[in-house]
Amino acid sequence: MSLTRCPVPVSTYAPTGTTNAYLIGRESTVLVDPAARTDELDRLVADRSVEHILATHTHPDHVGALQSYANETDATVWARYGRRERFADATGLEPDRTLQPGTTLSVDDERIRIVGAPGHAADHIALEVGRGGPILCGDCAIREGSVVVGAPDGDMRAYVSTLRRLWTMDPPTLHPGHGPVIDDPRATLERLLAHRRRRERTVHDAVDSGANDLEEILERAYEKDLTGVRELARATVVAHLEKLDVEGRLEWDGKRATTRVRSD
Repeated sequence: MSLTRCPVPVSTYAPTGTTNAYLIGRESTVLVDPAARTDELDRLVADRSVEHILATHTHPDHVGALQSYANETDATVWARYGRRERFADATGLEPDRTLQPGTTLSVDDERIRIVGAPGHAADHIALEVGRGGPILCGDCAIREGSVVVGAPDGDMRAYVSTLRRLWTMDPPTLHPGHGPVIDDPRATLERLLAHRRRRERTVHDAVDSGANDLEEILERAYEKDLTGVRELARATVVAHLEKLDVEGRLEWDGKRATTRVRSD
C-alpha cells in the first residue's frame, strides 16, 4: 500500500520544526495529521481522492489544517470515540464519525487498523497499514531523542504500555509524527523504554533523598540545563510522580511527594 510522508513546517516543540502529514493509498486515500497547508501537501491532496481524514491526536501541531482540507474534500472526518468535544475544540470541526482501537478502514482493497496508543496524549492512536505492515505512530516514538509525556494530558503508565504494545506488534517500520522513518522499531522502542526507566529512577531517587516540592525534585532529577524546556521537564516530572504514586512507590498529592512508608 502506498504511504507518502509530507513534512510541513509548524510551531512545535519537536526539534525538526515540522510535523509529518501522511497520505495512505493511491486512489482512495486517508489523510493523517494535516498540521499545516503547504504547496506540496496541497498538490498531494489534489492528486488523490481523499476519502478519510483523521489525526493521531489533537495537539495543535497535528491538526492545524485539518478543517481546511476537510472543507475542500468530501472526506469523512474521524475522531477518537469519547473525544468528540476535544476534537471539535482543537479543529473547529465536528467529526462525521468516531473510531476506536480495532476500527478498520478500507483503502485500495487493503485495510488500515486503528491501534490504541495513549500516553503522549489521552486521545492518541496509531495506524497499522495492512496486516503486519508499517505503523504510523504519531508522537509515540521518534528516531532520535525522546518524546514528551507531560501531565496533565500525558500519562506515563499509559505511554510505557503503548511502547510495549508496539514492541510486541514488531512492525517492519514506524512512521513518526516528527522526523524520518524508524527502520529498527524494536531497538528504538527499547531505547525509549530505557530512557523512561532512567528518568523515573532519578525522580524516585530525588524524593528518596529528601526532595518534596516539585521544583526541588525537578532540579535533582535533571542534571542538564533546562533553559527553554523547563515547563516541559516540569510536566514530565509530574507524569512520573503520578505513575510512581499509582504504583505505590511514593506518595504524590499534586504538590508534595514523600517516600511511602512500608509496613511489615
